[in-house]
Formats: sequence, C-alpha cells, structure tokens
Amino acid sequence: MPASLYDFRNSPAIDQVGVEERISRLSKRSIKKESKLAALKLALSMVDLTTLEARDTPGKVRQLCIKAMHPHDSVSGIPPVAAVCVYPNLVRVAKETLKGSKVKVAAVSTAFPSGMSKRKVKIEETKWAVGEGADEIDMVISRGKFLEGDYHFVFDEIASVKEACGNAHLKVILETGELSTLDNVRRASDLAMEAGADFIKTSTGKIQPAATLPVTIVMLEAIRDFYYRTGKKIGMKPAGGIATSKIAFNYLVVLRETLGEDWLNADMFRFGASALANDLLMQIVKEQTGIYQSIDYFSKD
Repeated sequence: MPASLYDFRNSPAIDQVGVEERISRLSKRSIKKESKLAALKLALSMVDLTTLEARDTPGKVRQLCIKAMHPHDSVSGIPPVAAVCVYPNLVRVAKETLKGSKVKVAAVSTAFPSGMSKRKVKIEETKWAVGEGADEIDMVISRGKFLEGDYHFVFDEIASVKEACGNAHLKVILETGELSTLDNVRRASDLAMEAGADFIKTSTGKIQPAATLPVTIVMLEAIRDFYYRTGKKIGMKPAGGIATSKIAFNYLVVLRETLGEDWLNADMFRFGASALANDLLMQIVKEQTGIYQSIDYFSKD
C-alpha cells in the first residue's frame, strides 16, 4: 500500500497497563518437563549468532560460523542455529564458511546502528551486502525522522531498501529503546510492515533498554493485526538482553499465545542473542545427560 494511502497516525493506542498485566500472566506459565527439551532445541534453532564489533576479523567470523553449524558436537540431536549476522565486509567470509549448510547469512546495513547517513549510501551498502551473498538484511530505521513525525520519509526509506534487497529478506530494526512509548512502537511496527518488511526487530543491541516482553507483545499484536488485514505473515526478532533459557521460554509462550503455532519456527521468529546460545546448550546437555557442564565447555564465539 502506498504511504499516501495509509495514515500511520491511526495505529491503535496501546493500553500499557493491560500489556503489563498480560505479560505478568503469561510469564507465570511454565513449559512442562516433557516439553522442555523440545523447547530448548526450538529456541536454539531460532538464534541468530551475531558479531558486530570493530575488532571483528575473518578468523572470528569463521569460528562463529562453525559454532552456528555445530553448536556442540559431543551431544547428539542438537540443531544448528538460524543465522550468523555480521557486517557487510565479512559477509563473503561467512557465506564461504557456511556453504552447504542451512544456516543463513545476515548482514546489518543502512549505517548500522545509528542510521545516520544519506539514503543513497544506505541503498548502496545494502546492494553491496546482498552482492556479497547476504541472505538477510537487518536495517535500522531513521529514528530522528520517525520521532519528528515524518512517517512518509521512514516509509519511503524502508521501501527503497526493500527494493535494494532483491531476493534477500529484510528485517527492519525499530530500536525500540529510543522510541519512548509503546504507542510509538506500534506505529513503527505498522509502518515497517506496510513498507515491505519481512521481519520486524526490536533493537540493535547497542541501546538500552533493548528487547523487552511488553515491547515484544505490542509488535506481535501488530503482526497479528497485519496478518488478519492482509493475509501476509511477518516475522519477529527480539534482540538484546535475552541471555537465559528461562527468559527465552517467556518469549516463546508470548509468541504461541499471540500468533499461534504457525510462528513457532525459525522462518518466522528469531532471537538476536548470542549469549543465549550457550545457556540453551547447557540446559540441553543437562536434560539429556542429567549433568550440568561448566560454561568453560562452550566456546564464547
């Protein structure tokens, strides 16, 4: 739908108290013992292992890719993660290392994490990353323009980057920690989906607060309403601050109760939380062997 035909100011107002009450209720649910191992493996299969530091090297990316394909070979039945996320200049290294596997290569783009650059530069960076072999692009929105109320600027920018992606999937990072209110989170979610996002994502991981359950449920409800209205399924990626299996389970419960089983897979839901992978691995080993292994048994990258 063209931006001119959709008034983003008409996104529904969010009842913050109601959201918090729902989160409180859902967070008290537990995943039963017989389902715990399956949930742990499901969560691991949804992880995007990420390295986005200025000190990143080809060697570090190769090591991360090997972990992505083989999280813990000493225990059988452990799935690979969903994707490895890197800067565009390291996409080719990741693509070559992951050749023959089902693990996707994601690249951040559009002047990540600030988004403070010209649109032409953002489009060129996106085309470069896709040309290097990126399967997915994680872009950031122009938060300053959004907070000014220039929604059509943000819409057009997302749509331009989506076009530059070609066949690559586009994840749109809202950077919810800078949006201030849940109303803004809902409006930004609606805007991103209307502009062509394949996924909407909470955060870059560089700003606090990053992912939170209240923000996530607002974004999931936006996805639900968009699906009811258009028939199109959009994915969701909470990123930043999800470090333990217990917290990941809370997200899976909220996902299941809001969007249903069709979204309970790595094609529709991701965790942007590299630290989460090791905790999930520790819990999987515990469930399968009855013994906790030390964190030292798992690689940091």
